[in-house]
Amino acid sequence: MPGLEELLAGFLLISLTLYVLLGGADYGAGIWYLLARGPNGHAQRQLIATAIGPIWEANHVWLILVVTLLFSAFPLAYARVSTLLHIPLTLLLTGIVLRGSAFAFRSYDVRRSPLHRFWGTLFGLASLITAMFLGITLGTIASNNLQYHQGEFVQVFVLPWVQPFPLAVGIWTMTLFAFLASVYLIHESPVPALRQLFRRRALGALAASGVMAILVFLLAKDDAPDIPQELARSSNGWVFLILAMLGMLASAIGLWMNRFHLARISAMGYVTAIIWGWGFSQFPVLIKPDLTIYNAAAPPTTLVLLLVALVAGMVVVFPSLLYLFRLFKKIQA
Repeated sequence: MPGLEELLAGFLLISLTLYVLLGGADYGAGIWYLLARGPNGHAQRQLIATAIGPIWEANHVWLILVVTLLFSAFPLAYARVSTLLHIPLTLLLTGIVLRGSAFAFRSYDVRRSPLHRFWGTLFGLASLITAMFLGITLGTIASNNLQYHQGEFVQVFVLPWVQPFPLAVGIWTMTLFAFLASVYLIHESPVPALRQLFRRRALGALAASGVMAILVFLLAKDDAPDIPQELARSSNGWVFLILAMLGMLASAIGLWMNRFHLARISAMGYVTAIIWGWGFSQFPVLIKPDLTIYNAAAPPTTLVLLLVALVAGMVVVFPSLLYLFRLFKKIQA
């Protein structure tokens, strides 16, 4: 039977997965908003704003849960991440604030005002930057570079995340978010022309994510060698590798053949397999080389109370979010 540490680590991974599938797609939508051009550029931007408008704030509940779990259940890991990565985390949080503010101002500003276009551009840029720094943060955590050591400011607080592997993970994250968003927007598009536009974009983003996946895997041999080794050595690693490849292939087939429901489910499975493959490849390590879910955990009493609070909270949160999605998506339909 899993211990308290394993259960809370599982909740942490589930919360991160939900944030990527929901909140990450919102960032991807912002990237497509920034790139909306051509004769139907206005229709693209309107579709994106309509699709994410009612629910984008609610998706941040999963990021809040990730931070809360890390702080409460694994305080030593939280302290290291928040200290050594305070620069990319500050930029990440700044991007989230700018993105949300710009989207709100854009929604309520006068349509013909010059500022309306400015807020839209800021929303798109902030979405791109936030996705990038979220990936950089996760890439640095997955690498062997996040350790306390003596040195100058740049060596301790900048060089760990300004490395090829974290930067590549940041770009990979942007392509995955753009892919998820385009697949979701196909379902949201009421016009065939827009559905076909986002179908082509989804195929392009999927191809880009595949290229970046190969690059990240190659760079991991130097900065995060445990990940490819564990994926190749363990049965769980092979399972997630195969699931990710099958999800990618099924997504491509669904998009190519206009089977959009298949593409949507497969896209979610593809991204989920990537996240869980990473999680299982370094289990039980939280931050390499020395912090695990066992030696970084809070006292057992805290873990028990946190687990009780999580279960009680999920009873309220899940039905509320399901009702929110069902209500607003039904209205849009």
